Amino acid sequence: MSIGIETLEFQAEARQLLQLMVHSIYSNKDIFLRELLSNASDALDKLRLESLRNKELEVDTSDLHIDVEIDQERRTLIVRDNGIGMSRDEVVQLIGTIAKSGTAELVQRLKESKDAVASQDLIGQFGVGFYSTFMVADNVTLLTRRAAESGGTRWESDGSGTYTIESVNDAPQGTQVTLHLKPADDEDHLFDYTELWKIREIVKRYSDFIAWPIKMETESEDDEGNTTRDIETLNSMKALWARPRDEVNDDEYHEFYKHISHDWTDPLEIVHMRAEGTFEFEALLFVPSRAPFDLFMRGARRGVQLYVKRVFIMDDCEALMPEYLRFIRGVVDAQDLSLNISREILQQDRQIQLMRRRLVKKVLSTVKEMMTSNVDRYHTFWNEFGRAIKEGLVNDVENQKAILDISTFASTHDTEQATTLQQYVGRMRDGQQDIYYLTGESRSMVENSPHMEAFRDKGFEVLLLTDPVDEVWVGGVNEYEGKRLQSIAKGQVDLDTADEKSDSEPEREQQKQDFAALLSWMATTLEKDVKEVRLSSRLTTSPACIVGDEYDITPTLANIYRAMGQDVPHIKRILELNPHHPLVSGLQKAHEQRKEDPALAETAELVYGMALLAEGGELSDPSRFTRLLADRLTRTL
Repeated sequence: MSIGIETLEFQAEARQLLQLMVHSIYSNKDIFLRELLSNASDALDKLRLESLRNKELEVDTSDLHIDVEIDQERRTLIVRDNGIGMSRDEVVQLIGTIAKSGTAELVQRLKESKDAVASQDLIGQFGVGFYSTFMVADNVTLLTRRAAESGGTRWESDGSGTYTIESVNDAPQGTQVTLHLKPADDEDHLFDYTELWKIREIVKRYSDFIAWPIKMETESEDDEGNTTRDIETLNSMKALWARPRDEVNDDEYHEFYKHISHDWTDPLEIVHMRAEGTFEFEALLFVPSRAPFDLFMRGARRGVQLYVKRVFIMDDCEALMPEYLRFIRGVVDAQDLSLNISREILQQDRQIQLMRRRLVKKVLSTVKEMMTSNVDRYHTFWNEFGRAIKEGLVNDVENQKAILDISTFASTHDTEQATTLQQYVGRMRDGQQDIYYLTGESRSMVENSPHMEAFRDKGFEVLLLTDPVDEVWVGGVNEYEGKRLQSIAKGQVDLDTADEKSDSEPEREQQKQDFAALLSWMATTLEKDVKEVRLSSRLTTSPACIVGDEYDITPTLANIYRAMGQDVPHIKRILELNPHHPLVSGLQKAHEQRKEDPALAETAELVYGMALLAEGGELSDPSRFTRLLADRLTRTL
């Protein structure tokens, strides 16, 4: 009996994605069955977990399994589980829409992609496996009932843009997906998915490790022509993490990764570890080959799956993996935890903290090994996850040195290859005590900064830090292997050797005397913007630059804090002048001759404004600056 049939439209992005699926953007159509079996396995895990936590839940968990059923005459394929099931609202939310920001971007990129492999990679980033059923089916029907609820829900669609949904009273607990298959088409490599051998092949290749039995009714004929029916279990149900590393091939690892991550691409690296002693656990972790689309979105999926003695306990266990390693996927199976442990208890559990420490160290050491064993693979890793990894420099002081060891940075040493800090230290000049760096919005902006001039002329290497997180972590990392990290836009800079200092000392003393009056006057004139005006030793071609005191936060970092809602007071900085530049020397002479000329104050404003713009800063009054500059240019004509 059915109640309340409704016809609804898919969310706009889901509708477009369905059309792309219907027209077979992905070449390996076998994947649809893996996705359905993976969803069924998740539903069984959730039911067993719910039964452990909620003793009042009256459900039978003695025979949890997945059924696959084929009918060649009707050309149907059914995947059925007796797991947690879904309510009507959950069906609409999970199937009728794609409740993930970024879906519109996915659809656009899929439309633009001409490459089947590239399309596969894109799909894998967004986890939309259920929709893959429309690659092989003209019509899909879903029948489901949530555990402990009396009524069920039937959902049906042909993938054209609408679906029907109705409440039913006779649905069994769990979820059943029925595919009405398209005609077999050998030319399109669309195998007949009503063939037993084909189902066996797909399960063996993609889903053999699923912990629940995948059952199917089979027929066999004896020598006398008698037909017998039997229930065959298609998968071995062997937990990969419990098997020795040399007994598992890469294909098995890759398919297991796709099962737990809902990614369609192979992982970049496999981390298989076993901890023995007073506290035993096994872990099978994976580094994805590309960053998920929501890596930097609030509320993104984070953490690995937690098992206790092969029993699934929790998905996305955040307590086992720090936030900067949120992209790591995998399974951790502990031997001595309670089956009824909660997320709140996990945060304080000493055993969990010990596991976390060992897992983090193993992941970081694996990346370090990658740096020498497979440089191309490491570069892929850093390009995808480097920004996230550097967050650990702020949040994980215990592993700060290990994170620095696996980090690479753009540098003036090489325009193509990034450098490690260890390589930088190995190239440091005799007598150099600091690791120099400069932060900014882009490489070109940093390279062209006035602060770089003396360092470039004297051949000192500078790290070019352009990720937003760089502004944060450099304030918390004081040194590396005894060498201080020093911003070239802060404090005093003196790059001269002892001999050069001796030779230039008389000239410097004379400059201080010659420019003393100008510096004092400019500090007064610009007092609302700067706290000091001084001569610079870091400029060679620019007239001026703006620097901070040693422990001042940068304007960019101040803006980041303000964007986070924090109140940051205005910080005055220091204006440095290049005494060898014609504009500065001319201003000095003009100041000696006509101190009271209002035009001199306007010139001082222009010098400050140019210095601010040169470092990528923002003028407080752009219209005034433009007007003053236009007036000065007019006078030169």
